[in-house]
Amino acid sequence: GAFLEHARVFDNYYGTSEAGVRGQLGAGLDVVLEIDWQGARQVRQRFPEAVSVFIAPPDIEALRERLSNRGQDSVEIVERRMADARNELAHYPEYDYLVINDDFAVALADLQAVVRAERLRQVRQAASAAEALGAMLG
Repeated sequence: GAFLEHARVFDNYYGTSEAGVRGQLGAGLDVVLEIDWQGARQVRQRFPEAVSVFIAPPDIEALRERLSNRGQDSVEIVERRMADARNELAHYPEYDYLVINDDFAVALADLQAVVRAERLRQVRQAASAAEALGAMLG
């Protein structure tokens, strides 16, 4: 019960502290979680207002190249990740936004645009702008 989300990914267990996330949200901070589709699904169940962004490679070969070039995983692990990649990619329709990470600068700008747009949603602005809006509306 201490985890907001948890999942087994590539034979490793991962999880996110619910208390940590709630503490950051309570302090008015944006919280970004780098999690797979399983974790994202759990977060959306617990926080329906959460905004989700699926980051995809431009194509499957670019993904293979990126995994290989990291130098962190053996050839066997890269191949396993590639085998699982199509399953991961199949979950993109579950997300609010889709960013194709072809060019890092463009993908970063896209993510920044998502954050900015979400901060500007009327429901998020209404509380902080209530006094000014009330004065303008008379």
